[in-house]
Amino acid sequence: MFFLAGIMLFSSCKEESAPAQGAEQEAGHGEEENPNMAELTEQQYRVAGITLGKPEMRNLSNTLTVTGELDVPPQNMASVSAPLGGFVKNTELLEGMRVKKGQLIVRIENADFVTLQQDYLEARSRLDFLELEYERQKELSEEQVTAAKTFQQVTAEFRSVRSQVEGLAERLRIIGVNPASLREGKISRILPIFAPIDGYVTYINANVGQYVNPTDVLFRIADTDHLHVELTVFEKDVAALKKGQQVRFALPGESGAEHEATIYLIGREISEERTVQVHAHLKEEDKELVPGMYVQAQVSLGGQQVLALPEAAVVQDAGNDFIFLYMGEEKEGDAVMKRFRMVPVESGAAEGGFVQVALPAGVDTANTNFVTKGAYSLLSRMRNSEEEGGHH
Repeated sequence: MFFLAGIMLFSSCKEESAPAQGAEQEAGHGEEENPNMAELTEQQYRVAGITLGKPEMRNLSNTLTVTGELDVPPQNMASVSAPLGGFVKNTELLEGMRVKKGQLIVRIENADFVTLQQDYLEARSRLDFLELEYERQKELSEEQVTAAKTFQQVTAEFRSVRSQVEGLAERLRIIGVNPASLREGKISRILPIFAPIDGYVTYINANVGQYVNPTDVLFRIADTDHLHVELTVFEKDVAALKKGQQVRFALPGESGAEHEATIYLIGREISEERTVQVHAHLKEEDKELVPGMYVQAQVSLGGQQVLALPEAAVVQDAGNDFIFLYMGEEKEGDAVMKRFRMVPVESGAAEGGFVQVALPAGVDTANTNFVTKGAYSLLSRMRNSEEEGGHH
């Protein structure tokens, strides 16, 4: 009897202890950390530099990313040559130097220049004589004092020499010499060459004593006051472009600096690479920019009002985009913990530091605060907590 009563008492105690053990297991399960939750103390919150805010409706554009280079229009780029060729007598130009239109940039020595001046002055002198003879024979012909044939011969010679003078004068103008400036006894073997435009020297191919041909380019001068952006756009993207669309571009090596331009012309010819050239004007001239610089640009294709958050609010984890919601405070012992929940989002157009976001259903944007700055600090905190939990 005593043995039987002992068995019954042991069974009764075991049945009573089973629910308690289950409760302990349930309690332990409830204390497991949610992988999408993060908690920070007040000090951690301040160190992380977290800022709270709400999404807002913003006009964001879809963008097209393209490449290109800085260029100047043909009328603002000049190639300087020596029309008669010759030996470089002297020049003081250096690459990057700014020159003014009409400034002497190089002097060329050439014997042919002497011959051209001599021919012009001789022809000019003969023309002066023939002009007087023409007027005299004209009067005699009108008075029928001289034969008509004599007047005709003088007239033909006068016109021939006049044409010769005009031709030589034009040759002088081509090389930049004003024929009216030439005088007897003032012939020079030196041909001065002047800058045809204002601008910066971008290319030099001349040194003292060098012989240059008329076809050789000695200098290139670029007027950078009229720089533009020449974009290279693939054929499939051209249909989305329109005159007046905004362009933002940056140069390699620039940290955060952006320049703005506006599409002005869209090319009508497709290259062998199936691309089209698009011409955009700078909104503000920049003296530091140089033709030929490579640029990376984003073209705004048109915008609409969308729900947006600062770009710093969106974090990437395992290839997906997430944001953090502020869930309020909770007291744990003597400490007050600030709680955050990570939720997935779909991001869209980005512009001006903001990005379009599509929030999950059930997120109350009016009554919920979002982490707008310091989101990556929260993500790092979550991942570190997971590693510590796994280690234990």
